[in-house]
Amino acid sequence: MEDFYHAEHRAEVLSIRKVIDETPSIRSIYVDSSKISSKSVPGQFLMVWVIGVDEIPMAVSKAGEDGTLGFSVERVGDATSKLHELEKGELIGIRGPYGNGFDLSGENLLIIGGGCGMAPLSFAAEEAVSEGKNVKFILTASTADELLFRSRLEKLDAELVTGTEDGSAGIKGVTPDVVRKINLGDHYDSCLLCGPEEMMTSTADLIDKKGIPIQVSLNRYMKCGVGICGSCSLDPSGLRVCIEGPVFQYEEIKDSEFGDYKRDSTGSKTGIQ
Repeated sequence: MEDFYHAEHRAEVLSIRKVIDETPSIRSIYVDSSKISSKSVPGQFLMVWVIGVDEIPMAVSKAGEDGTLGFSVERVGDATSKLHELEKGELIGIRGPYGNGFDLSGENLLIIGGGCGMAPLSFAAEEAVSEGKNVKFILTASTADELLFRSRLEKLDAELVTGTEDGSAGIKGVTPDVVRKINLGDHYDSCLLCGPEEMMTSTADLIDKKGIPIQVSLNRYMKCGVGICGSCSLDPSGLRVCIEGPVFQYEEIKDSEFGDYKRDSTGSKTGIQ
């Protein structure tokens, strides 16, 4: 049993097949792994071993039938900075996928994302459209250059609304402003939400008032990814982001630490962004 557990959660060391600089701050990294790709669904995450630096969670942004596996990374710390330096042919370790994914049931889906939150949401939108769902996607960023996967979404049979804080593309304003300005209505079966946590809390409050069920994808510090270390547990419920998440129903977490704080590698409370 112990040998099976270790084998199941041992990282695959893989050669980087392709690197794409998507925006000035975000790049996508692609490898080939039929083993991991075939099991991945939108909303799940990978534990990515940056050899010699650290192991960090990364949302799956692409999982193709040909074995293509991708994730997108924003430069925010030591491990992510190193990932921004790696090139085609260099090695990384990957294990997973872990956690639960988005529930794509229902016919009408509203998807709202910004920043690296676009990684799991673009994957979800592609899956939903392939299943014949009606999708409205609200894509936001600080500037036009930071609209992650805009061209990817434009290829889908879905309604796409863009917004930027500086007004350089689409509707001017932060995400809640964009939501208010387009008069959404309340006919959606579900809203999928991912991005900076401050954006998610303010946006979720607006969507919740319309009576639309919300699925929120959370990002927390993780050491193991398999529910052992407890570093990603939410106060006060103890829900683990790596096991019970990273996708939660908004009702599960609206009265938790969500929107107030998170914890760093030492367990100390830090602010959200």
